[in-house]
Amino acid sequence: MTDLQLVLTTAPDTLVAEAIARALVEAQLAACVSLLPGVTSVYRWQGSVETTREVQLVIKTRSANLPELMETVTRLHPYALPELIAVPIEGGLPGYLEWVRFGATPPMRA
Repeated sequence: MTDLQLVLTTAPDTLVAEAIARALVEAQLAACVSLLPGVTSVYRWQGSVETTREVQLVIKTRSANLPELMETVTRLHPYALPELIAVPIEGGLPGYLEWVRFGATPPMRA
């Protein structure tokens, strides 16, 4: 099993996306969060088909951070049920993957 994960979530706008991204990176729960504005999501919610413009967040992190990362995103997110999907990173440029490991290693908490 890999120790790195790519986590996907969406936000309703850039302000929310940036707030979530900054909180994750500042807490070292993620090494990097890429924001992809202009995403259109089509989904079924409470019996209706909805279409919404959103910002996609692509979060690079360590597997060990997933519980706290998901709690943080859920706490900061305005949606009742935010998208949170974690995909194992099975390969990549070794130097970049080491950078993700280093950047997503929170300091020891007392």
